[in-house]
Amino acid sequence: MDKMLYVGMSGARQRMLALRSINNNLANATTTGFREDLNQFRSMPVYGPGYATRVYAMDERPGVSFAQGPLQHTGRELDLAIDGEGWFAVQAVDGSEAYTRNGNLNLGSGGLLMTGSGHLLMGDNGPIALPPAESISIGRDGTISIRPTGQTAQTLVEVGRIKLVNPPGEDLEKGDDGLMRTRNGADATMDINVRLHQGALEGSNVNAVQTMVEMINLQRQYEMQVKVMKTANDNAEAAESLLRIS
Repeated sequence: MDKMLYVGMSGARQRMLALRSINNNLANATTTGFREDLNQFRSMPVYGPGYATRVYAMDERPGVSFAQGPLQHTGRELDLAIDGEGWFAVQAVDGSEAYTRNGNLNLGSGGLLMTGSGHLLMGDNGPIALPPAESISIGRDGTISIRPTGQTAQTLVEVGRIKLVNPPGEDLEKGDDGLMRTRNGADATMDINVRLHQGALEGSNVNAVQTMVEMINLQRQYEMQVKVMKTANDNAEAAESLLRIS
């Protein structure tokens, strides 16, 4: 009887954890460059003294979906979208290098380029700072050119290049801050083959309808696990009643 109760209890708990992940995906269905978290369940034996005769359900995140989100053309010169595979290199809060697909850039204090989440955009030699300019042009390879304030339209000055990387997907993991990092902690090398679209943003790759269906399925599975626990309790009470009669 305890096996049935333990399977139901662990299954209900793990489905609650999976619902939390699904809800996070749904909440970020409109977040620029968001990568959907994947979920899966598997049975795990309970190890301890004696034989491993008990199992429990475990929810885990095997990785994220690297499918590209839809392109949204904005016409804004500081909106960038990566064409195909690749990542923008940014500086995380702890000073380490991390990676994102969020190309919604803004100018911070001192002309520093920042993502919409407030992370500094990295270039060849650290964070990129732009001098005052009439216009900003960003090439397909990430090269940044500006027309300095007061200069003619024919005057373009190259001021830096965005660090674009493309490490293998299996070498990346997603942190709690939503940024990607290499599993070994090393900085990824620049990839000259990554290409950009200026004046566009990449949307989230979360399919809202499919995510809603998954959420409903998980809620129904949770209700089934609760019924299993109630059935186990009813069986235990019936067995106890028979023992009292005998």
